[in-house]
Amino acid sequence: MAQGYVKASDLPQVIPVFPLPGTILLPRGQLPLNIFEPRYLNMIDDAMAGDRIIGMVQPTAGPRRLPSLSSVGCAGRITSFAETSDGRYLITLTGCARFRLASEIPAQTPYRQIRADFGVYEADLSAPPREDEGLDRDRLLDALRAYMETRGLDIDWDTAETAPPEALINSLSMALPFDGAEKQALLEAFTLPDRAAVLTALLTIDAAEAGDGETPSMQ
Repeated sequence: MAQGYVKASDLPQVIPVFPLPGTILLPRGQLPLNIFEPRYLNMIDDAMAGDRIIGMVQPTAGPRRLPSLSSVGCAGRITSFAETSDGRYLITLTGCARFRLASEIPAQTPYRQIRADFGVYEADLSAPPREDEGLDRDRLLDALRAYMETRGLDIDWDTAETAPPEALINSLSMALPFDGAEKQALLEAFTLPDRAAVLTALLTIDAAEAGDGETPSMQ
């Protein structure tokens, strides 16, 4: 159960959105944010006074202040909040459920608001799988090792080898520096095994391109 919500209708149908390129939130994932722009400080104030729900969505194209929005985002609840001496907000969003953007609504607020359709992603509110059902962990970790080696990076491999499947896949999907389209593909992967397959393919392709330049098949 995500943040106490049981079904799609438990979530607010109109939510503020924070368009942020190259950033996704996934169910039960935790996303730290540094908020400093006045319109988004206003958004956080309003969210904290209400249900604390904010939608994370990637912008696609258009002017900086009013870009088009991706058709799928993820709602999160503010689960940590602190204010700095220079007036910034340091928050953590914990993912609740993905949504389809049904429509953008006219708003008097300086930030944007949308009508969110959570219905198709209602399963996001269910408990995560506890076993590696549908996950080829060895293949994923092999791809991750090759990716990290080509970039000269390292992680806590003990944690990667023992983490619950959803925590492993979603944290990697959120944290690794894929481009916006690749992040969106990870977000929109319907099930956890689907996301694991997309993640493994992206890691494999990136490592190959950084290595010998040959791009392997995604089959």
